[in-house]
Parts: sequence; structure tokens; C-alpha cells
Amino acid sequence: MTLRILLVEDEPDVVLVVTDLLQAEGYQVDRAANGDEGIRMGLDHRYDLILLDVMMPGADGFTVCRTLRQRGYDGAILMLTARDQARDKIEGLRGGADDYLAKPFDPGELLARVEALLRRTGKAQLTPVQRFVFGAVTADFVSGEVWKGGERVNLAQKELLLLRCLVDHRGQVLSRERLLKLVWSQQPFIKPRTVDVHVSWLRQKLEDDPADPKFISTVRGEGYRFER
Repeated sequence: MTLRILLVEDEPDVVLVVTDLLQAEGYQVDRAANGDEGIRMGLDHRYDLILLDVMMPGADGFTVCRTLRQRGYDGAILMLTARDQARDKIEGLRGGADDYLAKPFDPGELLARVEALLRRTGKAQLTPVQRFVFGAVTADFVSGEVWKGGERVNLAQKELLLLRCLVDHRGQVLSRERLLKLVWSQQPFIKPRTVDVHVSWLRQKLEDDPADPKFISTVRGEGYRFER
């Protein structure tokens, strides 16, 4: 799943650098040129993170941040500013920002802060793996072979797809509905109970103690999570 970031910034050079940087990491980036547009876009779309400049035409970044929080935006907000004064940081954080980065900033630090905020909100973008080892299990998703303790484990196609989906989103809670969409492409005759059955089969084949799973955990009322 591609994560969406809104960049609220009026400086063309900064827009170009930040957009190229984030898109190279696989994020979808939209841009608002002023504070009023940032408020509208931030409320009209589901963004995982908003990069918000402080000094802009129209509503300033502090106002945008407060307005978004007051009207229900619950994603991450990282404020960008040319000012590095303590009172500005305090005002931004009290207004609902999650982090604060002064310009000029190092591109590597910006990426690190973005990734940290997404991890904190449970929306970190993990790179799909081709080979993954957990416990005594080795899963090769390229060849489709899975081994446990040196012995081949036979997984059905949907079991392998489900395992890969859970591994690719490790650390995140995936609802049954989302798993149906990702693994079964929302086929109308497939019911949420199908997810439970396939998870049970995976546990029987891969967990040392299926009744007390170490890797594929149940989050009551929410879904399943592959533990990191």
C-alpha cells in the first residue's frame, strides 16, 4: 500500500527537493501551495502524514495545524520552518504537531523523521521481502518454498500469499477485511471466517505452539499482526 503525504509549502525549490526525495522512497506526494489549500486538502483526503511549512500565504502553519486537529485529522504532522526558536517549536507542538524540523534541513534527517513518525502511528512503509527468516522457519517468497527446522513445509497458494502479506506488513494490525482485499481480492463468495481458517492452518504448520503463537498474533476485535 502506497502511503500518502501532503506537502504544504510555497517555496518552489523546497517543493521540488522534498517531492523528489519522498517519491524516490515510494511515497505518493501531493502539494498545497498555501495554508488555506492545505486545510482543504488535509480534510478532503486521507493522508498518512502532512509536512507543513510555518510561513506561508494565507493561514500560517500554526493555524493550519490547529484547524486540522480540531476538525478531526489524526495523522502525523511534521512542521518545517526557517525559524529555530524555542517558542515557535512550543507553539507548533501545542497546536498538535508531532515533530518540528528547521530549515535548511539535511535530506537524510527529513526521511528519518518521516519514517519515525509513520512507525509511531503504525503506518510505516516496509519493503516487501523476498526471503524471510523467523524462528526455525525460512520462507522464500520467490521460489515459493518454506522450510522449518530443515524440513520442507507444504503451503497452499493462499497460505503462502497470506504469510507474505503478514510479513510485508509486520508490526501492523491487519483487519480481516483488509486481508480479504489483499489476498483474496475481495471475491464476493469469500467470507471473513476464511481468513481465520487460513491463519489457523499457518499456525499449525509454522508455529512451535499453535495454541500460543509467537509470530502470528491475534489482536482482539481488530485482526492479525505478524510480530517483528
